[in-house]
Amino acid sequence: MKILIAEDEPLMAAALAGALKSEGYEVIVATDGREALKVIETESPNLLITDILMPFTSGLELIGIIKSNHTTQIPVIVLSGMGLEDTVMEAFELGADDFLTKPFNPAELSMRVKRALRITKK
Repeated sequence: MKILIAEDEPLMAAALAGALKSEGYEVIVATDGREALKVIETESPNLLITDILMPFTSGLELIGIIKSNHTTQIPVIVLSGMGLEDTVMEAFELGADDFLTKPFNPAELSMRVKRALRITKK
C-alpha cells in the first residue's frame, strides 16, 4: 500500500514517514499541496495524509480538488496542529475521511490508517 504524506514541516513529515514505513507501507512525501497533486497523478497512492496549512495549495484546497475528481477515490486523513472546530468541519465538508491532531500518537495513526485503507477495499 502506498501512502502520500503532504506535510511542509520536515520533522513532522519524517516522523510520519518513519512510523508508516515501520508498518510496511510505501511512503511518498510531498512538501506542499501542488507537489502532492503531481504525486497523485503519477503515483496513484492508496491514501493521503495531509496537513492543513501548506504553501501554494493548502490541505483544504487539496481535499476539495481530490474529492471533486470522481475518477480519483483516495481516502484522506487530515493532520493538523490546528484544533479549530470550524477547520475540522470544513475538512469533513470537503470530503476528508478522518482527522488527527498534531502531535499524533503513532498507535492512533496506525489504527486510523488501517481503518481508512480497509474502508476503501470494501
